[in-house]
Amino acid sequence: MAKNTGRGRDGGQDASTLSERSATDPRVVLSRERVLATTLELLTETGLGGVTIDDISKRSGVAKTTIYRHWPDRSAIIIDACSRMTDGDEEPPDTGSLEGDVRAILTDLAGMLVTARWSSILPSIVDAAERDPDIAEVHSRLQRWHAAPLRAALERAAARGEIPPEADLSGIAAALRGPLYFRRWFSREPIDDSFVDLIVRGVLAGVRRD
Repeated sequence: MAKNTGRGRDGGQDASTLSERSATDPRVVLSRERVLATTLELLTETGLGGVTIDDISKRSGVAKTTIYRHWPDRSAIIIDACSRMTDGDEEPPDTGSLEGDVRAILTDLAGMLVTARWSSILPSIVDAAERDPDIAEVHSRLQRWHAAPLRAALERAAARGEIPPEADLSGIAAALRGPLYFRRWFSREPIDDSFVDLIVRGVLAGVRRD
């Protein structure tokens, strides 16, 4: 049986061998990290429309030829970078009551809307998602990430009997999150504790079981 040398028929290394080495080569890992970090920085500053391969290469110090070895085009880099804005691993708070859970979740979301990088990037993603199916998938992933904690809290509340089991959980979650998004991207008014309290009391008053 012929020994596997990791080389193709033309004497060069086969694709699987190159891929395996690239995944563990610290120089390759560092280059990829610089490209993705730089892409997120540029997205934060300019939105999708202002990000080019040239800009990414100049700021990151990674040659364009190297970038194209890892990503076929600009969209692929953007999708890879934006995917890092969600991890889906954090457990939603469980305070024992719907009001406690919702207040904790909205307070956390309010803080992220003011400080997190994705809050500056998201508007351009929403715009591009109308025309690019791949960006639309990134947008859907972000929305699922944002919605997950509230969905879990509402499902627990229904199981405890705090809200009717037939309640429109998606509608309730939208009513809770929507005002925060409105203030962040439209009215640009402060998103403070009193505003969060107003949302929590107003929405939950309309959905609790009598």
